Amino acid sequence: MVALTPTDAEDPAELRDALARALDGGPALGFGMLGDAPRSVPDGTAVVIATSGSSGVPKRVALSGEALRASVEATAARVGGGRWLLALPAGYVAGLQVLVRSLIAGTHPVALGGRFSPESFADATLSMLRPSGGSAAIPELYTSLVPAQLSTLLDAADDRPVRAALQAYRAILVGGQSLPEPLRERAADLGVRLVRTYGSTETCGGCVYDGVPLDTVAVRTVDGELRIAGPMLADGYLGDGELTAKNFSRDEHGIRWYHTGDLGLFDDGVVRVHGRADNVIVSGGINISLDRVERLVRSVPGLTGAVVVGVPDERWGEASVIVAPRGEVLRRSEAEQLSHARDLVAEELGKHARPVRLIMVDELAVLASGKPDRESIRRAVLELH
Repeated sequence: MVALTPTDAEDPAELRDALARALDGGPALGFGMLGDAPRSVPDGTAVVIATSGSSGVPKRVALSGEALRASVEATAARVGGGRWLLALPAGYVAGLQVLVRSLIAGTHPVALGGRFSPESFADATLSMLRPSGGSAAIPELYTSLVPAQLSTLLDAADDRPVRAALQAYRAILVGGQSLPEPLRERAADLGVRLVRTYGSTETCGGCVYDGVPLDTVAVRTVDGELRIAGPMLADGYLGDGELTAKNFSRDEHGIRWYHTGDLGLFDDGVVRVHGRADNVIVSGGINISLDRVERLVRSVPGLTGAVVVGVPDERWGEASVIVAPRGEVLRRSEAEQLSHARDLVAEELGKHARPVRLIMVDELAVLASGKPDRESIRRAVLELH
């Protein structure tokens, strides 16, 4: 067993030193576990991350030093290496991996000053472009963002420093949730180099880039569910052998697979994610994937940041509702936006899948990771519905 040190530290230098010790035999680091953390964890564990993931069920994911290193090496083989900007909390796997990549590369990450904003992003990025340490060479820059952060930056891209900062990165990894196509197109038009990532805490973060698994990753589908194998898989869930056995299994060849809980396809070497197997409502007796509805809704101008949630419905049993932040000024009314979204959904998924309502809000509730707080949003809709 190895000792576990719970932490809520945010200083990259302090965390970098603690991670170095964790990867070198311990003590391991525990994120999101203050107050109820065990004193020790199994040998080989470097990090434990407490997360509710997409399911809302609390779990503690145990990651070994070998898994973290394997993830870092596979990422570097795909996108290259350089200096990283930390724009996400280190207690979430995407932020943690920025620190681990920097540590293994022998570099020091730069963290945003204060709250995330276009100004803080531009200031931190431009500071990284200034030669330092007596070297005139400018390093390749990398960062990880969630779509909501990217949307905020693109909305501010008329400001020259923000646009220059976005264009300075060799790769901006975007994950945590699906990337709306309008955002990807806006970024491409500005010359911003995005890499769409797919993965979870259980895979040490993104392990599929732009639909293609990293070199050491295997993907297959079983009954429509995506499963992943590779050296970056978590050891399991700390203190929960039943959940570990449910979500991890070995095949007839002894290969260990993670059951993602996501529906999708793996065809001709490309992964296509359709949505969470458990993010489904039954409307009029027909199963409807809210993730697929949301992906279509986000293609409507003005609704790129929308979230789609399910609510009880007297007629159909359940129905979907669009919740979107007020953003760009549009000439069309909310009724016209809803009509556009309903038409798109009906064309792609059928009339039964059409959302019944559009609710505009000043601001969407978000988690510390920057992802939408879907449960909070759903509760707020129920109070209105």
